[in-house]
Amino acid sequence: MAAASVKSNSSRLSIAMERTGQWVFSQEIPTDVVVVVGEANFSLHKFMLVAKSNYIRKLVVESKEPDLTKINLSDIPGGPAIFEKAAKFCYGVNFEITVQNVAALRCAAEYLQMTDKYSDGNLTGRTEDFLTQVALSSLSGAIVVLKSCEDLLPMAQDLQIVQRCVDVVSSKACNEANFPSRSPPNWWTEELSILDVDSFGKVIAAMKQRGAKALTLASALITYTERSLRDLVRDQSGNGTKSSDPASDSDLRIQQRELLESIVILLPSEKACLPINFLCCLLRSAIFLKASSKSELEKRISAILEHVTVDDLLVLSFTYDGERLFDLESVRRIISGFVEKEKSMAVFSAAGLGETSCSAAMQRVAKTVDAYLGEIATFGELSISKFNGIANIVPKAARKVDDDLYRAVDIYLKAHPNLDEIEREKVCSVMDPLKLSYEARLHASQNKRLPVQIVLHALYYDQLKLRSGRDNPGMQDPVTTKTQLETDVSLVRENEALRSELMKMKLYISDLQKSNVHGTSSTAAKVGTSSKKPTFFSSVSKKLGKLNPFRHGSKDTSNIEDVVDITKPRRRRFSIS
Repeated sequence: MAAASVKSNSSRLSIAMERTGQWVFSQEIPTDVVVVVGEANFSLHKFMLVAKSNYIRKLVVESKEPDLTKINLSDIPGGPAIFEKAAKFCYGVNFEITVQNVAALRCAAEYLQMTDKYSDGNLTGRTEDFLTQVALSSLSGAIVVLKSCEDLLPMAQDLQIVQRCVDVVSSKACNEANFPSRSPPNWWTEELSILDVDSFGKVIAAMKQRGAKALTLASALITYTERSLRDLVRDQSGNGTKSSDPASDSDLRIQQRELLESIVILLPSEKACLPINFLCCLLRSAIFLKASSKSELEKRISAILEHVTVDDLLVLSFTYDGERLFDLESVRRIISGFVEKEKSMAVFSAAGLGETSCSAAMQRVAKTVDAYLGEIATFGELSISKFNGIANIVPKAARKVDDDLYRAVDIYLKAHPNLDEIEREKVCSVMDPLKLSYEARLHASQNKRLPVQIVLHALYYDQLKLRSGRDNPGMQDPVTTKTQLETDVSLVRENEALRSELMKMKLYISDLQKSNVHGTSSTAAKVGTSSKKPTFFSSVSKKLGKLNPFRHGSKDTSNIEDVVDITKPRRRRFSIS
């Protein structure tokens, strides 16, 4: 590829020299100086060059050689192609000044000191007139000139060409954003995308100073990013990028990483101006490229997490081929950041351990996280610790019912059939069986994938509900309501009686331990005097102890809602049936 490029350049130089020869030798005067510009040699006449270029005149006058025959101008801006046009100007040969070459000609004229002070109507004046009257009169022209200046630094900067272009581009871009002159309205963002990131950044900064809206800047940034990082941000199929690429840390990946970090610096600070999916695509690119801008993008997404969808989170989770999971630490940090923000804003109240209230935003995030867990649960590489770690970030009070979380747990157990009983209990520990709807509890009571303890919890709670009649939709008449209340009172009394017996037994055992002075027979006699109640309590407590999920602390379940639909959501390619 490089050889072909060199061959092409040599061919162009040969053609240029052939053209040069035609207008040089037409003077019928032998040439007396060879001008070397890089690999190209130009045989020219000193007197023609000296007439327009003060720089060449000085070289000839100040030369220690009596007859200077060779001049090296390899560092002239624009190289051989631009010098050829400057030489033509010296010879009075016509050539075309365009928006593509005017900046280079202006710099070359400055380099050769071809000013109007030295010669009237010189190249400097001609290029300045073209810049002012033609090139910088339109947005497109100014952008092209600014693009050409990228290879002419720092001279183009010193001559204020860059600044003049930036001023024109920013001014006209702001006008186009406010008052579009053609369709589509954001055509100017496509024009800006040809610039390198430094020039583009200067335009964005100038637009900010002119009061451009955040949405206007965001539009330009999105278009620029999708153009410059097309295979990472715009191509969502993963066909152009493989997950193993960054391991080699190739020059392309290094350039992309630097470009991405420069773009992130330019992002507007307003939270709502950038689409969430775009931010997620940027973050996935940062994860893929191992860019330092990852933390900044995580903070931006965390700030608006309540508006993030499951699909957005999935963008962050999978490699570009969609076959493997990324490290899910970014997702964990995003959710944790949102939860911490909610706490710092005093959204959570400390009224009581079981009475903590959560904002509507937190509840939306909880539903999104539970649905997200259901999507990634099918992947065998997802460990229990990572699954539980994400589920447990969300405060338990944010979930009115745990149906969505139960669905995610069930999918995980189905996708990981080789888990033992203890491991399955760890997976199920993220949900509360008492916060399942009637339909979910019914499903759980028949679910062979669940550990026995969870099934017993569901069965026990259903027994209580059936006895109280709360889950029977047909019991709406006054008689049934009265019966339900009486049953509830009876259950409460039974629980209180059991609790009272338990306290008595604890006190009795404590007294026995303190009374070690008595003999074994005396102790047995005392136990025999009250053998009926302890024996009855023991038999009851052993049975209820296995089934009763309240044994670790009372839980109020009177407000549990039975309205959550546990039917499967719309199918994604990451779900299992």
